Amino acid sequence: MSKLLVRGGRVIDPANNLDGACDLLIEDGLVAAVAERIDAPDAQAVDAAGLLVLPGLVDIHCHLREPGYEYKEDIASGTRAAAAGGFTSVCCMANTHPVNDCAAVTAFIRQQAGRVGSGVRVYPIGAVTKGLDGAELAEIGEMKAAGAVAVSDDGRPVRSGRMLRLALQYADYFDLPVLCHSEDMDLVDGGVMNEGEMSTRLGLRGATRAAEEAAVARDILIAEALGKRVHICHVSTQGSVQLIRDAKARGARVTAETAPHYLAATDAWVAQYDPNTRVNPPLRTEQDRLACIAGLADGALDCIATDHAPHHADEKKVEYLLAASGISGFETAFALCWTHLVEASYLTPGELVRRMTCAPAAILGLPGGTLSVGAPGDVVLIDPAKRWVVDPARFQSKGKNTPFVGNTYTGCVRRTYVAGRPVWGD
Repeated sequence: MSKLLVRGGRVIDPANNLDGACDLLIEDGLVAAVAERIDAPDAQAVDAAGLLVLPGLVDIHCHLREPGYEYKEDIASGTRAAAAGGFTSVCCMANTHPVNDCAAVTAFIRQQAGRVGSGVRVYPIGAVTKGLDGAELAEIGEMKAAGAVAVSDDGRPVRSGRMLRLALQYADYFDLPVLCHSEDMDLVDGGVMNEGEMSTRLGLRGATRAAEEAAVARDILIAEALGKRVHICHVSTQGSVQLIRDAKARGARVTAETAPHYLAATDAWVAQYDPNTRVNPPLRTEQDRLACIAGLADGALDCIATDHAPHHADEKKVEYLLAASGISGFETAFALCWTHLVEASYLTPGELVRRMTCAPAAILGLPGGTLSVGAPGDVVLIDPAKRWVVDPARFQSKGKNTPFVGNTYTGCVRRTYVAGRPVWGD
């Protein structure tokens, strides 16, 4: 039997309303005990004094790029980056090459994660439509049998309301949620940043916030009419937050996420034409940033997901109009959120941890996100006082594309364990 004893840390487990100095015992890969004092002389002991002891972070929206785009990222590098960021469970989107729209690709991702991954748990998300082209439903049932935990055409919206309606009905039959990239591409109309004062000043084509908000409204209303559940990805505007808040008040079965970059940056960051600020949906205004934070605080937004989107340097070191959209987000996610949400007094530590552990796990029915006895022994140790400077050269990810380079944040991942086994140590 293998035993790991984490001593003397501040254990925060929102699923059990726990926040205090405790010991944690993991035995044979599962949480065996959480108590004020645990004696286990035969266990490997880890001193966590001064550290936060959290359930391993759960990310329900990331891009591992394999198969097909291994020059950007592969499962080996992506899971190392996830572990370095404190994530022990990650859900990877289907926009690979070939697209994860059939059981064979779903099975390949799971097998590859077991073969070359760092040990982080990888959960594939299958496509809604074949080839992500919006014309024909993918084989959702077969992907579920192969291990898919949700379906999404992320990277693109589901093209038509009719197709979304069919997808919500079909996916519900297999008890899979549909994750929507809510965006009206006709309204985006080639925009590369948020439409507003900054886009006008910089001379860059803007994308109206209505492109997101109109699609969010469509996706919610179709799901609500059917009584089916829908999840809205990467919410970035004040209007979207309010639409989701109102839908929940009506009893609609909607959940939603935002991403760390929408909580830490705004369209003002585009002022130097840094291609690393190009992301989809685009960085919005300070008013939108504060609205997303308020949505997390009052529950309109359920969780935080990284939307980790690594790119090769050649796809970012180009003119802004030509740059690929996305930020390499695993390794900065917790520090951005701790700094901008907890240190800024918008959320308590427990509220932030909830939105990065048990809340996302509940949306997709994943087994992690808690330190309940019998739960997977997935744990991250974080130094909440440690200040550090973002240096992409030290990223485990192949993707070095971050607009946060050179900035100082607080909250440093010290060690990450999956099933009681170390998968990252600083």
